[in-house]
Amino acid sequence: MRMQTRISSKSKEVVIGPGEPVVMIGERINPTGRKKLAESLEKGDMRLVQAEALTQVAAGAQVLDVNMGASGTDEKALMIEALAALAEITDVPLCIDSAKPDVVAAGLEVYQGKALVNSVNGEEAKLKEVLPLVAQQKAAVVGLTMDDNGIPLDVTTRLTIAEKIVNEAAKFGIPLEDIVIDPLAMAVASSDKAGMSALQALQEVRSKFGVNQTIGASNVSFGLPDRPFINSVFLSMAMICGLTCPITDPTVCVVREALLISDLMLGKDEFAMNFITTYREQHPD
Repeated sequence: MRMQTRISSKSKEVVIGPGEPVVMIGERINPTGRKKLAESLEKGDMRLVQAEALTQVAAGAQVLDVNMGASGTDEKALMIEALAALAEITDVPLCIDSAKPDVVAAGLEVYQGKALVNSVNGEEAKLKEVLPLVAQQKAAVVGLTMDDNGIPLDVTTRLTIAEKIVNEAAKFGIPLEDIVIDPLAMAVASSDKAGMSALQALQEVRSKFGVNQTIGASNVSFGLPDRPFINSVFLSMAMICGLTCPITDPTVCVVREALLISDLMLGKDEFAMNFITTYREQHPD
């Protein structure tokens, strides 16, 4: 049986799995490095958050990552407001993204459906703080392969951390299908082995645990020109290695098309219907 991670809003379910078409998690509702969004959040204005949601859904995002970590704001209050504002205008499932357990707890408390939590990692404190929240609300969770020593460069250590997350989650009754591992992509401009390490980690995690996997593709191209093209090639390669739900910008055409074509080539798009339908929608003439 192939692993299926099911997340949902109040009215819509999304299934993530190795045998399913790739699920795009839209990354744009995040104030980091985005001045206008940060300014709107400082004012408590959710209109840009809603606009970003609609734009990403129109571009093909099936899940939306929601990060309210704007400097100098009440992140917990903003998260609660954002989840409510998004529920008013879209039915796609949401990913509650915060490094603060109290923000995650507040988000899960008000969210209507089964959320994806982004994230936990191998740090002892994080495991003890976040996993009980995930278990209590029967959510799914992203597990980052980093721990108190930071992000490991080697694949073996990443695999060890992934195993630790899986085992600790089991102690809280969190099933394997509700764990999505992120083996972490690092900048190839800083290390020429970074891309290969991420791809090998994806393969090893898939082989050992069979869980679904995500990755932040934009990390791999940091500091380089033509980043969308680099990201799109990396994502296509990552899908072959076990990536099932990348966190990415669905509004970037070359990335979106790379994912569609990868699905087609990997036998996840019967009769090329998804590809053809999307092409016709984008080229109505």
